[in-house]
Amino acid sequence: MSLIGKEIIEFKANAFHNGEFIEVSSEDFKGQWSIVCFYPADFTFVCPTELEDLQEQYATLKQLGVEVYSVSTDTHFTHKAWHDHSEAISKLEYIMIGDPSHVISAGFEVLGEDGLAQRGTFIIDPDGIVQAVEINADGIGRDASTLIDKIKAAQYVRTHPGEVCPAKWKEGAETLKPSLDLVGKI
Repeated sequence: MSLIGKEIIEFKANAFHNGEFIEVSSEDFKGQWSIVCFYPADFTFVCPTELEDLQEQYATLKQLGVEVYSVSTDTHFTHKAWHDHSEAISKLEYIMIGDPSHVISAGFEVLGEDGLAQRGTFIIDPDGIVQAVEINADGIGRDASTLIDKIKAAQYVRTHPGEVCPAKWKEGAETLKPSLDLVGKI
């Protein structure tokens, strides 16, 4: 069953952000666009490349009104240790949520049988509703640059009811208005 169109689960968790431990809850997702990036574990191989890549897109995402959260089943203490010892992770400016209880990973349906989070990426609208999901196998890293166009499309569709964005849509390009007149003509 898909999480698209469903509200995110309620949760509270500890996180590491800008050298401090903070508490994050599902309420923090309300009123803004959010990207949640689940990954298997700190101190691993593909994960730091993905999180560093996401950091490279962070300024652009912030300009679009998006907050970014990374989540693994590690603790917030482990996130700090990784941040302090990894050149790639020390660059991160976004929030790193710890999910040692597995509540968040299970609620987003990315908890693997091994107790680790799968590589799941979620775009969540300001109402806390999931608008996009991507889940990759453990050995396949993600490209965070693809999130920019997905966010722009989701934001466009939200502010333009009755319009949809076709494949490869870029900001400023034509959209479609689904109607009987379009059936069989695309």
